[in-house]
Amino acid sequence: MSQENNENLRESATFDRTTMAEIRRAADTGIYDIRGFGAKRKLPHFDDLLFLGASVSRYPLEGYRETCNTRVTLGSRFAKKPIIIDTPVTIAGMSFGALSANAKEALGRGATIAGTSTTTGDGGMTPEERGQSSKLVYQYLPSRYGMNPDDLRKADAIEIVLGQGAKPGGGGMLLGQKITDRVAQMRNLPKGIDQRSACRHPDWTGPDDLAIKIQEIREITDWQVPIYIKVGATRTYYDVKLAVKAGADVIVVDGMQGGTAATQEVFIEHVGIPTLAAIPQAVQALQEMGMHRKVQLIVSGGIRNGADVAKCMALGADAVAIGTAALVALGCNDPKWDDDFKKIGSAAGFYDDYQEGKDPAGISTQDPDLMKRLDPVAAGNRLANYLRVLTLEAQTLARACGKNDLRNLEPEDLVALTVESAAMARVPLAGTNWVPGQGF
Repeated sequence: MSQENNENLRESATFDRTTMAEIRRAADTGIYDIRGFGAKRKLPHFDDLLFLGASVSRYPLEGYRETCNTRVTLGSRFAKKPIIIDTPVTIAGMSFGALSANAKEALGRGATIAGTSTTTGDGGMTPEERGQSSKLVYQYLPSRYGMNPDDLRKADAIEIVLGQGAKPGGGGMLLGQKITDRVAQMRNLPKGIDQRSACRHPDWTGPDDLAIKIQEIREITDWQVPIYIKVGATRTYYDVKLAVKAGADVIVVDGMQGGTAATQEVFIEHVGIPTLAAIPQAVQALQEMGMHRKVQLIVSGGIRNGADVAKCMALGADAVAIGTAALVALGCNDPKWDDDFKKIGSAAGFYDDYQEGKDPAGISTQDPDLMKRLDPVAAGNRLANYLRVLTLEAQTLARACGKNDLRNLEPEDLVALTVESAAMARVPLAGTNWVPGQGF
């Protein structure tokens, strides 16, 4: 074929090279693809929103000289000891087993320095994590792996996980190569055998039973600590209403940009709704029940910077949770390990095979030699620095909008760049007063 003819070749938008490569892989292996990370397709996201900074019609606050509160109280509805955090950015649940013990310790250290909370995950509580976390949320998952009442009583809050943004309606995976002696003992599993977590809790079948379970946990903890309910963003409006009715103190909504340690790629890319679309649904449900700000809303799934934090709060969230971004702050996908990534068929910035346990950065692995590469003290300090930057960026934007508290940000401070994002976020298209779906 001549050079001239080659220039006229056109790639299919439906069957692009990535799609055809996946068809060939499926045809060669006969199994579905498993990976970590979150959705990689382009979705309507926070970059599609802009803040309307103050000028004449609004009065801005002077940067760094006029205060802007970032402190948030979580769980004030029923708990005797709600959690008070200095920044509205928390660390999402990520399990020991999926992550190394050093990584879990680093997450606890970073969160503590920043004055915020971190969360356990499927697989239980490690002494390293509890010892370095001033505020630790204990996840109560369908698998019950690593769950015991003694650790539950050591927690500062309990998070009942009903779903996750990357795989709502599906369970997680931990492949055998990551189930070491310690992981197997904590999860009561055979060493080296693939583990697939359940997709639903074994001891209830609906929202009425969930209310009973919440009461049971409150009795175990003597009504001291908040009870969170975490849902993957799907039918968010109804899920939030039912969770509130069941007695939750805090609702966690995880959008489909949220990451995972390992699940089917078809789940990651094709189940759930974007975080941007989920927040207004959750807020509407809370407002209709008279519970907005009384039951706190934490949003997760694709939070990367202070602008994302501020936009979530402007849409009505009380706080956000970060997972993937926290791992990147620790050193995940760091270019300094690029040669090692290439040796296992990947590259820095593209590595998502968390399930294989070969992470050169020492984060998503149980290999003792690789784990040593992650210094939990240094990594914790990096995470704390990142959390400080997120907080400062969010404060800067709030002051520019004339707000002295991050939770005073509101939808009126936002406009959208696309019709899709305007409809999902329920804010006007930039330069107009039009909110798609709400008339002209």
